[in-house]
Amino acid sequence: MFALSLGLIARTYYALRRFMPTTLLLDAIHTRRGLKWGVPAMLLAVPYAIAMAVCVGLVEAGGSGWLYVLALLFAWNALKFLGAGPGTLMRLLRVRGRESQARRRATTDLSSARVEHERLVEPLLASRRG
Repeated sequence: MFALSLGLIARTYYALRRFMPTTLLLDAIHTRRGLKWGVPAMLLAVPYAIAMAVCVGLVEAGGSGWLYVLALLFAWNALKFLGAGPGTLMRLLRVRGRESQARRRATTDLSSARVEHERLVEPLLASRRG
């Protein structure tokens, strides 16, 4: 029964995933090309926090209690963007470190093989692509 409900939840989540713009944006940020946009994406948490405060203010001013659900959604999205910034920064530092190690290793291997200086070409790495 647990496996059935877990499978149903997973299928529903992946079916509705295309309608969740913050999830799509975070998926794009977590790619190699998008890692550099993780810290600036933290700024998107500010409008979500403002929208959350507006919803809570409307409820306290006598509005519908259902706005708390919307406020919770805004808070969740703000926390996702706040958490994505430092996480992508750490991943970016780790990836760039590995790329520089690979570049140094390739240069060292070529220079130890006594290849002429003109023939030393820097390898094409993921960080060099458009």
